[in-house]
Amino acid sequence: MAEEQRCRPEIAYPCLWQYRLIGEDEALMRAAVAECLEAEPCVLSAGNRSSGGRYVSVQVELMVQSEEERLQTYRLLSEHPHVRMVL
Repeated sequence: MAEEQRCRPEIAYPCLWQYRLIGEDEALMRAAVAECLEAEPCVLSAGNRSSGGRYVSVQVELMVQSEEERLQTYRLLSEHPHVRMVL
């Protein structure tokens, strides 16, 4: 456990944080971000599309005030049905 804590990066809050969302429909993922973040200001940008065209990614950048907020945002996004994965 002590080694796990040594491997954790030091993050100075508040800071800009990026999440990459992967799903099947870009418009639905953008709607999921709006729903999960409500009025939180963020920057959305299109990412990559898989070679078969089934999956797309969207990048979300926003200011997080604490580790708790960063992790809560991750949980909200990853639990949304239109988001397959959050990186």
